[in-house]
Amino acid sequence: MTTKFGHIFFSLALIFFGLQHFLYVFAVHGPVAGPPWILTRPLWAAVIGAFLLLVGVLLATKRMTQFTASLLAAVLFLYVVFLYVPGLVRHLHDPRRWTSAAELTCLCGAALVLAGLGSFGRVFYGVPLIVFGIQHFLYAHFISTLIPAWIPYRLFWAYFVGTAFIAAAVSIATKGQARLATILLGTMFLSWVIILHAPRVAAHLRNGNEWTSAFIALAMCGGAWIVEGASSK
Repeated sequence: MTTKFGHIFFSLALIFFGLQHFLYVFAVHGPVAGPPWILTRPLWAAVIGAFLLLVGVLLATKRMTQFTASLLAAVLFLYVVFLYVPGLVRHLHDPRRWTSAAELTCLCGAALVLAGLGSFGRVFYGVPLIVFGIQHFLYAHFISTLIPAWIPYRLFWAYFVGTAFIAAAVSIATKGQARLATILLGTMFLSWVIILHAPRVAAHLRNGNEWTSAFIALAMCGGAWIVEGASSK
């Protein structure tokens, strides 16, 4: 059941990212915020937007899934290699670049699983979780400010989530309780969508960054549950 929902969430996020690309290109009052990996040249942004829309629809309707997912994985991999790796080499201490590169690599991993390359997909999804875990320790005080005020011990939760990310990465990489780890990981991401991101989106409906963060969390949830399906086989 989680794998089915993961497939749906992942596809919906891709469709939304595709729409965001077009909003970025055709914004009447200047560019609107979109995914951090959006290309600034309008033509290329429109091409990638159309690609994401098509891929999202094909995956949602389960048409040519393996071919479509393979193409998506290839595009995401090229994004990381050519758009982020050079920047990471020059700016090793820029957390935003690390976060975006890790997110894209995770999505690439989910696409690889859908393409039938489960072993590679687990590695591509699992390893970047270590980046998230380390960041939660390095920037724990900042991350604690993102947690809703009504939740007590916010600094504790920042460290707890960092530990959970690293534990999930180890579990997925070693295949030790990988199915349980991915189910819990996806549930954690989904809880963020509901508890953290949905209220922020509702309070800032015209803020593209809030929408992007919400759908990245949804895509990560979908990716975790897609990997869970591969881990259970």
